Amino acid sequence: MPHYVAIIEDAGPDDVSLWFPDLPGCISGGDDADEALENAPEAIAFYAQELTEDGRELPPPRTLDELKADPEFADDIRKHTAVLIEFPPSDDAEE
Repeated sequence: MPHYVAIIEDAGPDDVSLWFPDLPGCISGGDDADEALENAPEAIAFYAQELTEDGRELPPPRTLDELKADPEFADDIRKHTAVLIEFPPSDDAEE
């Protein structure tokens, strides 16, 4: 299954945001990191739906090493926590 790299940022008390370098404008959030991570596949699904409606597809995910080598994202990856989000989620994850 493909995995998208997500960057977790603390946005303030009781507010955590998560964004995807490969999916500009796709964000997830929650009261804590667990909730933001739980909401992440749904955020990607909504993003993919919007792309499909525009006649486009999700871009292929890059690896963490590829993103670390990209000057646009290297600093964010160094300063924040990076996680992998499986998409589409496996059937096991939905149970």
